[in-house]
Amino acid sequence: MLFSKNVKSSAHCLPSPDGRYIATLFPTLINVRSVQSWEPIHVVRLPQDFIGPFLSFQWSPSSRLLLVASVDQIRVFSALDANYHAAIRNPVAPHLKPTYVDFGASDTEICVMASFGLKFAVFDLTSSKATEIGSPKFSSSTAVRRGFSFRPQSNHLALLTRTAGKDMISIHAFPSRELQRSWAPDTIDAQGLLWSPDGRWLVVWESPALGHKVVFYTPDGNLFKTWSGPVNPTHEEKDFALGAGVKTVQFSPDAHLLAIGDHSRSLSIVDMTSTMEVLRLRHPDNLVPKGTQQIWQERIGISHGPIMHTFIRASQAVSPPPRPHEAAEQLSGCATIAFDLSSNLIATRIEDFPSTVWIWDVQAAVLRAVLLFHGSVSTLSWHPHVRETLLIRCEGDHYNSVVFVWDPLSEGPQSVDFSQQLSGFKAVGKWHASWLGLDPSTPLSIFYSDTQNYVLASLADSDRDSLPWINPRNPQGGDGPSRAESPLELVPATADKADEADALQTGDDGDMVMEDTYGYKR
Repeated sequence: MLFSKNVKSSAHCLPSPDGRYIATLFPTLINVRSVQSWEPIHVVRLPQDFIGPFLSFQWSPSSRLLLVASVDQIRVFSALDANYHAAIRNPVAPHLKPTYVDFGASDTEICVMASFGLKFAVFDLTSSKATEIGSPKFSSSTAVRRGFSFRPQSNHLALLTRTAGKDMISIHAFPSRELQRSWAPDTIDAQGLLWSPDGRWLVVWESPALGHKVVFYTPDGNLFKTWSGPVNPTHEEKDFALGAGVKTVQFSPDAHLLAIGDHSRSLSIVDMTSTMEVLRLRHPDNLVPKGTQQIWQERIGISHGPIMHTFIRASQAVSPPPRPHEAAEQLSGCATIAFDLSSNLIATRIEDFPSTVWIWDVQAAVLRAVLLFHGSVSTLSWHPHVRETLLIRCEGDHYNSVVFVWDPLSEGPQSVDFSQQLSGFKAVGKWHASWLGLDPSTPLSIFYSDTQNYVLASLADSDRDSLPWINPRNPQGGDGPSRAESPLELVPATADKADEADALQTGDDGDMVMEDTYGYKR
């Protein structure tokens, strides 16, 4: 395993979706670094009237543009071209702030959600126009993504709104976002909607308080079918209708399967070819090793050096650790569902056993592996381009800057400890880790960042393997953390004059003032 050199970071630091660049937002500038050369390739100086605190910092889907949002302004810059700059002033009403700002279905579309659910606005940077839709149902930062969805290929927007106690779904064309159709779904209190990856289905699920219900619509809004719970419930599930309903819904990448998690310990798999339930997966509370099933138990070694995380394969029956009784809130049901790239494996986490990861083979209808950790699992992320490779993060003092990588051929999860690459041997502020979405021909790489530094880790077997960056620094087991890069090194000295000229060009004369147009109202 090899690590890159430390680089100065901030609270806003993200790799591009294609994995080729890393952008860091500072109070007065944005630094864009090439992963391949590990050198700064572009610096965007922020306008003087554009100051924090910043609410959102995002890459565009094509890895070409960068979005920065404050309370009263949204700025869009090119990651490589100093001549591109767009500005949206006062995207929401005065005295309010956006709860969500991000790119829409394309690089030239910006979506903004106003607080208190007053409106959902879509800004078109090409035409300098805006479409505002009133009364979106979900406006909080944690739930807003459940309230709208973009259809693949055609980029149609489906939005869930609620007025006078009644749910409505509206379909808006791309790129004009003109209303094409709206209807009242067959729900009382819908909790979300989602397009299938092939764009053939729009699914809407009911509130868990109102039972098990998932409604399937065709793209033109016609009701096709309703799923009302397990088809053949087991003896333990015979009274499922009395329990809470749907909690999580997730399509497979190939759009052939839909996984539905409720507040029980089971997971339903629907075949989208026939929209029929074909499989019911139940998380057992007693694990017995058999056949090729893998059950890995974590061991934590604490000494004067770094904390060691190792895994042993269980040879006898074990039980996953339950949620502590002293927990502030007793939760249940499937909290996380994640399909891998091949659509053959599903990783799940249920609230009943928060420190356990369950990996299912849906083709064989078997439990492939169970990973037992000491700390609660917070995130599960399959690699975007490599099949059957999972990134896991846990919570707790023993997991500071540590993530785990699992694949079916490994001898248990492999720990990746970034703390040994940091100057203070621990994260400063909040930290996050994610896959670097590079071409699958390069070794697997992980991006890590806290509020002071960011670093890359390559899972290459040796330094002779082709690495994403040039001249890797500090291989694992070296002489300690590499020197953190000074902020003065973030801006190439030869680019000072050019950057200064670029900053002058991104003033008011270069702004794109968006025209407010009211596009949809019931």
